[in-house]
Amino acid sequence: MDKDELRSKYKALRNNLSASEIEELSLQIANQSLKLDIWDFTFYHIFLSISKHREINSEYILQIIFGKDRNVVIPKVKDAELEHYLLTDSTKLKLSKWGIPEPEKGIKIEPNQIDVVFMPLLAYDKTGNRIGYGKGFYDKFLSDCRPETLKIGLSFFEPEEENIEVSDHDIGLDFCITPSRIYNFKSN
Repeated sequence: MDKDELRSKYKALRNNLSASEIEELSLQIANQSLKLDIWDFTFYHIFLSISKHREINSEYILQIIFGKDRNVVIPKVKDAELEHYLLTDSTKLKLSKWGIPEPEKGIKIEPNQIDVVFMPLLAYDKTGNRIGYGKGFYDKFLSDCRPETLKIGLSFFEPEEENIEVSDHDIGLDFCITPSRIYNFKSN
């Protein structure tokens, strides 16, 4: 399957999940995340879910990060790139034209400061290649991060058996967390 076919397949699979299934699976993913040895860093970047796209509810992982008294960084799309802002009690969020909750303003964080990135995706394979929505926002952002920044995908589903076709600019995952297990691609 090519990338467009995979996007269609996984959008359809997500659309078949009920709201209660999304919540339960999202909670299971958050519980799985606690098994990773990643909680002693400083800056954790996480997406805020687009509910109309039936994405994983990132709120559960967000609460884990706050509970561990770590810094949460959230993205904002500006001029076809991502900017990154510290999420604080005073951060005001506004829905973007894509339905993404984004900070209106705040304390900007540079990509090279970020230690861990939790990212949305549509599909991934057993070697850590991933497919997002096709805009390339995360690949550009990840290319500006330090090489040791951990890249963690979150998925309701298991990986594709066949390798996903990648481009030179595509950046793979270190881990992917599903409701039932954690895939480690760092050893591949």
